[in-house]
Amino acid sequence: MKPNARVLLVEDESSIADNIKYALNAASFEVLWATSGMEALTLFKEQAIDLVILDIGLPDIDGFEVCRQIRELSQVPLLFLTARSDEIDRVVGLEMGADDYICKPFSPRELVARVKTNLRRYQISPPLAAVPSQDESLVLNDENRTVHFRGQLLDITRYEFGILQVMHKHPKRVYSREELLEKVWHEPDNSMDRVVDTHIKTLRAKLKEVDEKAEVIKTHRGIGYSLEIY
Repeated sequence: MKPNARVLLVEDESSIADNIKYALNAASFEVLWATSGMEALTLFKEQAIDLVILDIGLPDIDGFEVCRQIRELSQVPLLFLTARSDEIDRVVGLEMGADDYICKPFSPRELVARVKTNLRRYQISPPLAAVPSQDESLVLNDENRTVHFRGQLLDITRYEFGILQVMHKHPKRVYSREELLEKVWHEPDNSMDRVVDTHIKTLRAKLKEVDEKAEVIKTHRGIGYSLEIY
């Protein structure tokens, strides 16, 4: 894990922010604190940020919108911090590209542990070996995490890349939603099957933008998905 990693904390309640800053500083993290979504976005664009802790309920724009704008710029680890525990909120957060979800009240020790875990995954997780297709129509580069389809570079998210990376290793093998959650999200909640379906849907759309007739990802009803190499 990167020493003295810089964390952007976006939290409008000063008492909560003070506890988080104290815990993170004690664990040798540098903390930048923003009390609104717009302030957070400004800091994110101006500073080198290693991880974001983002409250959903903010005084100007909500955390979901902040997450969306950050994901347009970067794939750094992002943890939602919220008083809401409804599953729909967790699903929406993960679909938008969050890496973790922590509900208030929480233990500062647990928060620090999750920060360390997500940073470790992002910074030093070993890449899987890319297996090129027979005709090189779908090519993954694990080093810079890029995907080319029919010679065109796809604009994909880290989780979309993770799904392709897993299935690309064993073309035509059927992966269940549970397997993809475990391999790509690492610590999945089994109620989050919808997250996999959403990412598969967006991946298909991006592949079809290159070749509208291509059926690269095949659905096996009641079982899961497989990658069909073209």
